[in-house]
This record gives sequence, C-alpha cells and structure tokens, in this order.
Amino acid sequence: MNKQKFSLQPFPTDKSLPNLQITGNIRRYGNQLSLCYTLSGDLEEIAIAPLSNTPQRKHELWEDTCFEFFLGIKNSQQYWEFNLSPAGHWNIYRFNGYRQGMQEETAFTTLPFIVQNQSDTFVLALNMDLSGIVLEEQGLEVAITTVIKHRDGEVSYWALTHQGKEADFHLRDSFMIEL
Repeated sequence: MNKQKFSLQPFPTDKSLPNLQITGNIRRYGNQLSLCYTLSGDLEEIAIAPLSNTPQRKHELWEDTCFEFFLGIKNSQQYWEFNLSPAGHWNIYRFNGYRQGMQEETAFTTLPFIVQNQSDTFVLALNMDLSGIVLEEQGLEVAITTVIKHRDGEVSYWALTHQGKEADFHLRDSFMIEL
C-alpha cells in the first residue's frame, strides 16, 4: 500500500484569490486507487455546480470548477487525464504523449465518486479499479490538479507544482507522486 498526502498550490498570478486550501490524499493498493480532495475556505466565492441526479460522461468539464488528476505509466509517454465535476459528471482521456493523440478512454463506462458539500468544506472522494488501463506491477506517476471557477468568472489553476510559464497540467515534470 502506498498512501500520500498532498496540498495544491494556485498558479502564481497578480490577481487576488479567495482564501482557499485544496488538500487530500491518494493511495494505491494493488490496482485499486483511492483519491480524496478537500476544498476548504471561502467557498461562497466559488462556483460549485449542484450534484446532478443523473451524473454522466461529459466533455470540457475543465471550463468550470473541476477536480482532475493525471496518471502516467513510469518510463512511458502515455498518460490519462481524469476530470471530476462537483455535479457528479466525469470523463477520462488517454494521451499517447504530451497533449498528443487525445481520445476518450473506453475502458470505463462509469466513474462513481462521492461528493459532500458543506458551507466551508467540499469533499470529493473516488475509489476505482485501474485494471482496465494499467497492470498492477506498473509504476505510476501522478499529477493532482484542480480548476477553480470563481463566481466572478475568473479561473484559477491549482496543482502540486507549476513547472511552466503558464498553467499546464499536462507537463510530465508535474507528475510528482509515485505509486
């Protein structure tokens, strides 16, 4: 079992950001992956979509508040982008290399996760089986990220680290957690 805690940082900007923290933990046990995000602070400043009664696979979830993570196979260019909306909507994309060959990952037909929204804390927790895309013995490199859309329309980009001159979650140097 490999469990690690994380804390995300906003991309440096001269704009003022609401008082927020994004923390959590990630764990891999065999090919089971557990990931939990906790968003806390001035949540009234954040546009958080209400939970849908019919969560489904959707595109362009990153245009609104969206919790994301990227899984790459160690010593391989291939990686996956996972998008999780507070509304319960989701998607997974497979890439052959840096922003190359983007395709919807068909190994998954659902991606159920739990959302708890309280006045000052939002929690999103996911438990999933990775067997459809990776072998248990393959090492993984992970980037954990979040797009926060503010009520005024501004967007901030949060990650474990920001390696580029612009916010870019796809940079492999940002896949810092090894599982």
